[in-house]
Amino acid sequence: MSIVEPIRLLDEFRQRRRELLRMIGPGVIVTIAAFAVAFYFVEPPPPQTVVIATGGTGGRYHAFAEKYATAFARHGVTLELRETAGSVENFDLLLHDDTVSLAIVQGGTAPPDARTAGSIEAIASLYFEPLWVFHRADLPIETLGDLKGRRIALGATSSGSSLLATQLLAMNGIHDGRDGTEFLNQNGLQAASSLDDDQIDVAMFVVGPESPVLRQLLGNSKLVLMDFARQQAYARRLPFLKAVVLEEGVVDFENNLPRKRVRLIAPAANLVTTSAMHDAFVPLLLEVALEQHRDGGLLADDGELPSQDYVSFPVNSAARSFLAHGPSFFQRHLSFWVASMIDRTKILIIPLLTLLIPLFKIAPPVYRWRIRSRIYRWYDVLRGIDQKLREEQNADPEEHAARLQAMSNELNTVHVPLSYMEEFYNLRLHIDLVNAELEKQTRLRDSTKSSDATTPDCE
Repeated sequence: MSIVEPIRLLDEFRQRRRELLRMIGPGVIVTIAAFAVAFYFVEPPPPQTVVIATGGTGGRYHAFAEKYATAFARHGVTLELRETAGSVENFDLLLHDDTVSLAIVQGGTAPPDARTAGSIEAIASLYFEPLWVFHRADLPIETLGDLKGRRIALGATSSGSSLLATQLLAMNGIHDGRDGTEFLNQNGLQAASSLDDDQIDVAMFVVGPESPVLRQLLGNSKLVLMDFARQQAYARRLPFLKAVVLEEGVVDFENNLPRKRVRLIAPAANLVTTSAMHDAFVPLLLEVALEQHRDGGLLADDGELPSQDYVSFPVNSAARSFLAHGPSFFQRHLSFWVASMIDRTKILIIPLLTLLIPLFKIAPPVYRWRIRSRIYRWYDVLRGIDQKLREEQNADPEEHAARLQAMSNELNTVHVPLSYMEEFYNLRLHIDLVNAELEKQTRLRDSTKSSDATTPDCE
């Protein structure tokens, strides 16, 4: 094969490429412009650092936050733990500190402005923490209403325990300073010591059933754990509470703690966030939450938690989707950052398909129109030359010959698809036809001039 053939094929390829670019180029430009405009509205990428309010060191909130931090670190994100005094301070940080966008809080402890602000969302309820009411065994206490006139330890100042206990006592008409009732702010350890020394009559606090202080109190024969006979009524009135049952011996089989079946009410620990937190972090948080709390512990059924129930705020849309359907395809098979980018740019698929689908549909007709319009343009020139040749019999044909030659030269350099070769060859035949007519008139003109030159003058 000679070197001419590869050169010819390369030239044809370049011509086809130019035709393709001319055909779809404007559509591609419009699509890119639409893509750029849509990208402007895409959520920004996740930050490298997130701050979570956790409660005090050694508490369950702080312990679980450390597990979240480990999961974040595997994906190159820093989860910074902010130690606090408890749920009340956590809410205060969420509302007034722009650097804190995540917190673990006790259900039912949100201040009124947290609900009206509209900036806080729930990710999930994680686990249940019962309200324990211990009292001296010599006191005739059956319900919370029997605590009137007693010395009551409610938990640390501004803690979730204190808020819940105060709310429940108020529902039973019990208030600090009335009818001889005295409220004291003591944490679990302090309250256990005060009960043992008869310095207080009752201790109310919220803590998980695995807490060492709980074992200490359950094993103290001088104390009694109050049974919530009206647990269902409290759960109906306060949706963030669940009526739970602590079975006999479930805390300590060896020592049979508790010594009988006890009915309790339990708020759920909630994972909450502000609207400032990037939704890409929600699957990471829920993956750890599922790993840690799926079994339900001593107070919930297997798979009951994490849940959208027992929360005090609207559930985050990304959390609702994850809890209902699990991680997305991209989150299961791609890295965190790649999956995040794809999830953020899904909005671009709509305008992209909106433009590309019509573009591909109209591309073939547009291509046919371009080819036919070129052939018709040449036919228009050819028709003009033919009309002038017929109308101006004695006109100088050199100008027309030059135009026909230029048209032939252009045709020699143009690639035409096989499907249009019939029109192409018809054009060539018609060019030859007009060229023959032009040559005929040229010969006629030359013979006329020659005849005029040889004819003698009659005069």
